[in-house]
Amino acid sequence: MHDTVNLRALPFAALTETQTVNEIMRCRETGGGGWVSTPNTHQLDLITRHGELRSLVESASLIVADGMPLVWASALQGTPLPERVAGSNLVWSLARAAADEGASLFLLGGDAGVARRAKLTLEREVPGLRVVGAHSPPFGFESNPAEISRIREQLQAARPDFVYVGLGFPKQELLIRELTECLPETWFLGVGISLSFISGDRSRAPAWMQRLGLEWVHRLWLEPSRLFRRYLVDGVPFTVGLLLRCGVTRVKAPAYPLR
Repeated sequence: MHDTVNLRALPFAALTETQTVNEIMRCRETGGGGWVSTPNTHQLDLITRHGELRSLVESASLIVADGMPLVWASALQGTPLPERVAGSNLVWSLARAAADEGASLFLLGGDAGVARRAKLTLEREVPGLRVVGAHSPPFGFESNPAEISRIREQLQAARPDFVYVGLGFPKQELLIRELTECLPETWFLGVGISLSFISGDRSRAPAWMQRLGLEWVHRLWLEPSRLFRRYLVDGVPFTVGLLLRCGVTRVKAPAYPLR
């Protein structure tokens, strides 16, 4: 059982990326499935403002912090998370672990063709990996029962050990919660835009920007009209408030324990 660190009352696993992969593989060995949620700062903002989203994310088997500001906040609070566990890195480390164990993977999400291109990349870069399916649902699929049934049927036929779901928050989490009922032994990972990074359709920020917590600047530069409000209007004030809140928590309770 792993320790957790509460940030705005959401329990983040106090695990490194390697430990996260090991935890998933350990649970798989016992025959149990589950799902991993990877909230970043923007998503934590939404979760704190919408109770239904909090309930959704709290139903995940494992919640890891995909954002350097979350790691900084945990340190200010006096309960430091060991490192950022980015979904865009986890897709690779978990794929390598799956290949080592002979486990299968299904890719679900992205724009048209992205999942199939990501499949080719993963199969080329991770020797021995079995990608048993790839599907990019059409826009608006979540409102079409026939499309949901098609996804369910594809997964039930493929019976993958792991599914990467890249549909954005909270659409991917809502779908994962529904799919876990028909695939109780499968592990699902919400990966956001990561399939597009794998396929090469989108470029990821340089490693130095990732380390400094500036990946959002890179994405804002590429998509200013879509991401301006998310990052500058909503994101910056929330992040500053989160860091201040956690600093105050440390002052008031310097021995704040892990849960």
